[in-house]
Amino acid sequence: MTSEIVIHTERLVLRHARDDDLAMVYAIMSDPEVLRYWSTLPHESLGQTREWLNCMIARNASGNPDFLIEHNGQIIGKMGAYAMPEFGFYLAKAAQRQGFATEAMDAFIAHIFDGISDYLTADVDPRNHRSLTLLQRFGFVETGRVARTWEVGGEWCDSVYLRLDKTH
Repeated sequence: MTSEIVIHTERLVLRHARDDDLAMVYAIMSDPEVLRYWSTLPHESLGQTREWLNCMIARNASGNPDFLIEHNGQIIGKMGAYAMPEFGFYLAKAAQRQGFATEAMDAFIAHIFDGISDYLTADVDPRNHRSLTLLQRFGFVETGRVARTWEVGGEWCDSVYLRLDKTH
C-alpha cells in the first residue's frame, strides 16, 4: 500500500478518496449537469457511488494518481487518472467558474510531471467546450477525433483525443 499523497494549492487540497467522502461525492455524481459529458450516467444510489469510491480508493492504494478536490473542507470535484496517462476531471456546479479547475489542473500536472509521467492524455466529448478550452489553455493539443466512442444512456458520444507532453 502506498502512502497518501496530498497536494495543497492556494485554495484547494487534492487528496485521495476516503470512506467518509461518500455523501459529498454522491451529491456531485448524482447531478445530471455535472456528469453530462462523463463516461457514465449520473449515479442513482449511494450504493453505486460507494462502489465507484471503493474502486478509486483501491486505485490510490496501488499508486494511481487519482484525487478528490477539496475546498474549505468540502469535496467539490475530482481530478486524476483512472488509468495513466489518461486523466479526467469534474467539478460540482457550485464550484464551477471560480478558477478551481485551473488551480487544480496546474497542481495536478506539476505533480504528474515531477517523476510520474512525461505526458498526459484526455478523451473529451467535443460538445464539452469548457473542458476543451481549459485543456487547450494548458497546452494540450488535439491528436485525433473519433465518432461514436462511448454509449451512455442510449446516446452515442464522440471523442476528441488530446495530449500534453512535458517540456524538459
